[in-house]
Amino acid sequence: MVSAGADAKCEACLALGADYAINYKTHDFQTESLRLTDGRGVDVILDMVAGSYVAKEVQCMADDARLVIIAVQGGIQSEINAGLLLRKRLTVTGSTLRPRSLAFKEAIARACKAKVWPEIEAGRFKPVVHSVFPAADASHASGSGGSRAHALMESNQHIGKIVLTWESV
Repeated sequence: MVSAGADAKCEACLALGADYAINYKTHDFQTESLRLTDGRGVDVILDMVAGSYVAKEVQCMADDARLVIIAVQGGIQSEINAGLLLRKRLTVTGSTLRPRSLAFKEAIARACKAKVWPEIEAGRFKPVVHSVFPAADASHASGSGGSRAHALMESNQHIGKIVLTWESV
């Protein structure tokens, strides 16, 4: 089950294998996720929004579920019903790479090279790439009225990754 802010993005997620897609701009994801799970709730939520969404997410979680916050696009302040957290035995955790050491990041890169890259090469794991831009065009100071890459990202109209390329040195 996924949530996205546009019907086209929901359709793309369904095409990639999601069982259900909820457009959170036209439907309440809390109500819909409970309906789709027959009131049971979801087992895992991967949250990039945080902020006011956390309170809704806790409401639609199953007993013993886990909420993993990986970004705070909706703000750093969240309110949680601690009673519900205890009653449902929920686990809330956060994870980000920014404060991690270079050694930790290098270990992740090595593990990805060993375990993920072979899956990509074999075609079993396919990243979704929306657009590719030269890195020189990525800066707002690119001189051409701003960056096409930034403009696309800020418009939130892309489905998949925006990739920057560097010329060989």
